[in-house]
Amino acid sequence: MPLTSPQRRGALLVLAASGLLAGCASGVTLQPGEAAPDPTCARVIQATPDELVGLERRSTTAQATTAWGDPAVTLRCGVAVPGPTTDRCLSVGLDDGTAVDWIQLEADDESLPANAREGQGSWAFVTYGRQPAIEVVVPVEHVTDQPTAFLVDLAPAVEITPAERHCVGATDVR
Repeated sequence: MPLTSPQRRGALLVLAASGLLAGCASGVTLQPGEAAPDPTCARVIQATPDELVGLERRSTTAQATTAWGDPAVTLRCGVAVPGPTTDRCLSVGLDDGTAVDWIQLEADDESLPANAREGQGSWAFVTYGRQPAIEVVVPVEHVTDQPTAFLVDLAPAVEITPAERHCVGATDVR
């Protein structure tokens, strides 16, 4: 049975309203890093992939941030630059012979956003020796046997920030 004109208008209004509501869906709530306005952060965010380890990009509520998947893997550019530390430092090597150094943070680290500290088993990393610094938080739901796979896929974007220092191991110190 065909729809009458008032029924068609009603159906179109429902479709339009649902489209507007979908467009108003809130993004992942994040706090910007203190150096988020740094122009380098804009270039980093633009260079991040639309898909990260099979997760689709999501919108965020803060400058110099991006996210993928649900629960969200998040990236914040412009976070506090870490100084010398005894925390675990990972050097993620790339095929071209370069590497990006990351400090693996503990889940209760006060520098992490509240949503990362609340997550049970989240992995959190902050670039070491690069300014502005970049933070990546990987919820436990996305941690596989290789949580650093996210860091490898983000390396081309992260390498936009210049490396000023590198991780050193116990054998590097005399």
